[in-house]
Amino acid sequence: METPRVCIIGAGPSGIAAGKHLLQVGLKNFVIYDKGREVGGNWVYSPDPDHSSVYETSHIISSKRLSQYHDFPMPEWYPDYPGHKLLKQYFQNYADHFGVTDYIQFQTAVEKAVVDDEGHWSITLSNGDVEEFDYLIVANGHHWNPRYPDFPGEFEGETMHSHYYRTNIPFKDKRVLVVGGGNSACDIAVDICRFAEVTRLSWRRSYYILPKLMLGMPPDVLNAKVLWIPEWLRTRLLAFVWRMTVGSYKDYGLPKPDHKLLQTHPILNTLLLERLRHGDIEYRPNIERFEGKNVVFVDGRVEEYDTIVFGTGYKISYPFFDYPELDFSEKNYVDLYLKMFHPKFPTLGIIGLVQPQGCIWPLSDTQAQIMANYIVGRYKWPKDIERRIEKDKRKTLKKYINTPRHSTEVDYHTFQKQLFKEVPKSAPKHFSQT
Repeated sequence: METPRVCIIGAGPSGIAAGKHLLQVGLKNFVIYDKGREVGGNWVYSPDPDHSSVYETSHIISSKRLSQYHDFPMPEWYPDYPGHKLLKQYFQNYADHFGVTDYIQFQTAVEKAVVDDEGHWSITLSNGDVEEFDYLIVANGHHWNPRYPDFPGEFEGETMHSHYYRTNIPFKDKRVLVVGGGNSACDIAVDICRFAEVTRLSWRRSYYILPKLMLGMPPDVLNAKVLWIPEWLRTRLLAFVWRMTVGSYKDYGLPKPDHKLLQTHPILNTLLLERLRHGDIEYRPNIERFEGKNVVFVDGRVEEYDTIVFGTGYKISYPFFDYPELDFSEKNYVDLYLKMFHPKFPTLGIIGLVQPQGCIWPLSDTQAQIMANYIVGRYKWPKDIERRIEKDKRKTLKKYINTPRHSTEVDYHTFQKQLFKEVPKSAPKHFSQT
């Protein structure tokens, strides 16, 4: 059999893991296309609004220990929550260390990906070239296509999505409303409140805010230490520790969450709790409508703002595909086996399309290992793959809130365990490091 040729889209954390595992199984006939200039994807900070980038003060919200690749630990001197400069260097070191960098074609975007009846992919590139491949691995991430809410009326002040946020300097002395209950929205509200005249945070529902240290350790490390406890009891114990640490939401001006802890993605932000108690940030409920520069909230309150920042998440979007089956933008569940395989596309693998209560990168690492072994024939799809997808769908929609935001939600440890079980016993256990 001829050595298959493989295309990887994206040289971010998931794409370089895919490249590393292809090399590990002995495949060298592959190309990684990335429209950027460096390894690291979103973690390559750039003030250029056309570049999908973290903002100037970004740090990870999962701990160093549970964010690193399985066989490439972060340096011991890294802090518990490294910033973007350290993470960029970590990813670049990983790619160099395992010899992946030589396979990356930078400043080259994939414009179109078309599969024929035999499963071969025709890839049209931004430079006009068309290349043919036997397999396609999509690893370009899902935090780049902004999702905007649709409120009645028109706001006459400035608006922007958190995707384009880089620094708090433009918001000096302004009245700012940040809309959204995700980690990015809350990080940005904390960052802006240092310079803005007024900073307020609007949520459509209340969320659990976890400090970045609980009992002296990151929450994900704390959770990992008690995995031996049954899930129902562990969740209750963690909720008790959270209540003892945070106290009453009334003291923060926040409503009580209408769901259980871990039923949605929690907010990891010690500073948000402090800023709320200091009065530097105030909570507001959901927006009812806009009236000029005024915002009318669902509780009847009317306030004037200069700027609104929408931290309202992203659509899962693959503009190079023209297949309805691969359009997950409005779905409440991503119908892929292991969040990576679609039954109608046997030569396609999607890596990193998960939103764990933890970090994506170690999960991408294991997904990439499965994909590489699938390409060389060591891993086979289960015969009942569609039934398994449907079973997982029912379980996911029951466990998490039923919205597109949670369409890729997984429990980090449960999903990692599931992936480990799928890695074939014949897979290489160790990569010869350079």
